[in-house]
Amino acid sequence: MIITICGQAGSGKSSVAELLAKRLGFKRYSMGDLRRKAAYERGMTLAEFNKLGEKEDFTDRFVDELQEKLGKEEDNFVVDGRTSFHFIPHSVKVYLHADVDARARRVLRDERKVEKFNNLEECKKALVVRERSDNKRYRKYYGIDVRDRKNYDYWIDTTDLTVKQTVNKIIRLMEKDF
Repeated sequence: MIITICGQAGSGKSSVAELLAKRLGFKRYSMGDLRRKAAYERGMTLAEFNKLGEKEDFTDRFVDELQEKLGKEEDNFVVDGRTSFHFIPHSVKVYLHADVDARARRVLRDERKVEKFNNLEECKKALVVRERSDNKRYRKYYGIDVRDRKNYDYWIDTTDLTVKQTVNKIIRLMEKDF
């Protein structure tokens, strides 16, 4: 079984994917971590890397090609990434959504601290800009809207859920359906 965790920045993708993989005894892959690393290696912030990606598709293609390969060659893993559902269509597809205030609070508390913000308002604005850039790239390069509910098996609002509650919900839904 392959599970793709997609969603907005700060919705809990990485944390949920990590705990879900652990609970299931699966491997976990993070496309966001790979993109952050690629940006860092080029001396760029993720926001700058995303902006470059609006003109240069290599910023997304390397993780997308990896996802396609993983989907063909491996099984029993969880991957978090905004386009994972598209590149591994035979996966169990989960979308995580949360309101912008909850997402900004989570990003501000994030231990990775790759992206630093001074306050909640600054973080919220950055999340909106990031989402616009992401959506622009995905439409341009793949003709997809990652926010379209029809792309997913499960759409979960994590605004008021902990990581553990979200993982438990995903497991319950999958047990019911599979």
